[in-house]
Amino acid sequence: MKKVLIIAYDFPPYTSAGGFRPYSWFKYMHEFEIYPVVVTRQWANKYGNHLDYIAPGDSSQAVIEKTDQGIRINTPYFPSFSNNLLLKHGNTKHKLLRKITSAYIEILQFFFVVGPKSQLYLAADNYLKNNNIDCIIATGDPFILFQYASMLSSKYSVPWIADYRDPWAQDVSIQHSPLLKLWSSLWEKRIVKSARFILTVSHFCKFHISKLLTGKKIHILPNGYDQEAFNHLEDIKQENDTLNIAFTGTIESWHPIRSVIDTFHKFLSDNKEVKLQLNFYGINKPIELEALISSEYSSIKDNITILPKMPHDELLKKLARNNLMLLFNSYAHMGTKIYDYIGCNRPVLFCYSDDDDAKALKNKHYHVEEYEGREDHLQEELINTTKSGYVVKDAAHLYSLLGDLYHEFERAGSIEHNSINTENLTRKHQVQKLVELINDIS
Repeated sequence: MKKVLIIAYDFPPYTSAGGFRPYSWFKYMHEFEIYPVVVTRQWANKYGNHLDYIAPGDSSQAVIEKTDQGIRINTPYFPSFSNNLLLKHGNTKHKLLRKITSAYIEILQFFFVVGPKSQLYLAADNYLKNNNIDCIIATGDPFILFQYASMLSSKYSVPWIADYRDPWAQDVSIQHSPLLKLWSSLWEKRIVKSARFILTVSHFCKFHISKLLTGKKIHILPNGYDQEAFNHLEDIKQENDTLNIAFTGTIESWHPIRSVIDTFHKFLSDNKEVKLQLNFYGINKPIELEALISSEYSSIKDNITILPKMPHDELLKKLARNNLMLLFNSYAHMGTKIYDYIGCNRPVLFCYSDDDDAKALKNKHYHVEEYEGREDHLQEELINTTKSGYVVKDAAHLYSLLGDLYHEFERAGSIEHNSINTENLTRKHQVQKLVELINDIS
């Protein structure tokens, strides 16, 4: 059986979209005759929010777990000086000092094995001293993991694969800084040129990566949903007393959240007898959303629930009790949320396909370069192809659709849903495709 070393920063029990991608490799590779060894960091998860990302681990030593699926090496995590300041004093104090020291470590880590993430390199290096492997995969971001994989590949003469969940130098978050973009571009070209090939999640990412790394072979390996994680949800029934609509994860600046809540407000105001609940799970802007509701939509405050981040298996159980899943248009980005929604076997409420306010938000905040062949309707096409929900044109359509859905709910006590053609969307299917690529090079 071949053996693959996977370097992944995000990994369960930390709940993030980026962590479930390498976790699926670890979970299913052994079924295709590959034994995975994952090097990740310890996740204490004691805060239940964004602070878990910079909080220390449970142990000052690497913790090794061996299972039939593979080996997991959980490295210690020692917060940087900047992180310790944030943990101790909060986000409002020492901002400039934290920014300076963070930048110093971010730069220095590319020249020396230093910083909070360096433990992953040290643990991987220690494992490779005494064990043979056939391939290394590093998944980013953080993209310093690509540097570690390249160094280990050179040291032990093992091919490595660069897995991009998002672009690096071409990412929209750094386009405003020419210096940062130049710095990232130089390191990206220098490091990734030694990779055997590149993996990424979408045509959008492939386009942006290929602009910098011309001539490099890039394979698209989409995200998906883990069918096994959803099997135990089959016995969970939809709520039958109140029509519940769920949203989980990140609210982006271009998402028409105000429009959707405003439409809910109008619908509830016009239909006093309706029992309708909008549930937000683990969102990135709970304080801002609570403030918006309290100041402008206080009359429906009891119809909106905002819950903190929770373990993924618990989240799935919560989602399964809802009748519908709210999804905002992300245009050229497919994202991972849509796959979990489909896996829950609940209809998706997609907002919006052609709404004027949403278009204005897109023009203002969705700073994604136009290019020939760019597809801005990925989510719509997937929903239509799989018959997995409702593509809502605009706010007026949402208002009308809420009425139709509520009538169905009153009549049947649930919202009917029969999706099709979803078997190729599973993460296990994507792992099989990855194994075929690994076998070709090793």
